[in-house]
Amino acid sequence: MANSVELNGIRTWYDEQGTGEPLVLLHPGGVGVDSRAFGPNLGALAAHFHLFLPERHGHGHTPDADGPYTYELMALDMVHFFEQVVGGPARLLGISDGAVVALLVAHLRPDLVQRLTCVAGPFHRSGWVASAIEPGLETPAFLVSSYGEVSPDGQEHYPVVQRKLDQMHTLGPTLTTDDLGSIGCRTLVMVGDDDEVPLEHAIAFYRALPRGELAVVPGTSHGLLVEKPDLCNKVMVDFLTRDPVPTLAPIRRA
Repeated sequence: MANSVELNGIRTWYDEQGTGEPLVLLHPGGVGVDSRAFGPNLGALAAHFHLFLPERHGHGHTPDADGPYTYELMALDMVHFFEQVVGGPARLLGISDGAVVALLVAHLRPDLVQRLTCVAGPFHRSGWVASAIEPGLETPAFLVSSYGEVSPDGQEHYPVVQRKLDQMHTLGPTLTTDDLGSIGCRTLVMVGDDDEVPLEHAIAFYRALPRGELAVVPGTSHGLLVEKPDLCNKVMVDFLTRDPVPTLAPIRRA
């Protein structure tokens, strides 16, 4: 069910699916990337949760706005989304840029995030493979077409959005491991074994979280949720629906 809400002066589009406790899904970034990226995962997640899928400004059905993009501004928009639409705390799952935004929401407003899943996203800009965020990379034609299919700004506006995203990726995110230490909710760090977020960064991310858990999906890249949806869905649903199991030989969590 498609809806919209005004967040900081921007008419923000969002979809709702499923029933149950709320789960907010934050899509990847990039021109032509929006909530449709969760297509292979919605059935499994909607079977357990009431899903909210907001599209950040300049993405999908939500128009662009004047000024630069920053992860912090997008996180503040999502804080307002929680307050105005969700109506209280919820589970939160983001992928790529959406994972960064989700992490910042948990950092800014820990009272709003019951459980956090960060898929293929870094906590610091140094956690991107350099070639993945190199400014000026040509956007694949199918993503440009995807942008034009739903953007209220029209396909010709995509270079403007691309420039803003390039700048955002150059400047952020800038969280530290000390910052991660303040995130008290259970948090799953999930990456592909050949991801744009290197394993070394994902491990540092996981280790800095007081209640961190780590999942590395074999044989996948930055598109792990699409490449192995059944496996990824099982991991995400297990984390989001079950309490931690007693472990037989804990070391880090002893």
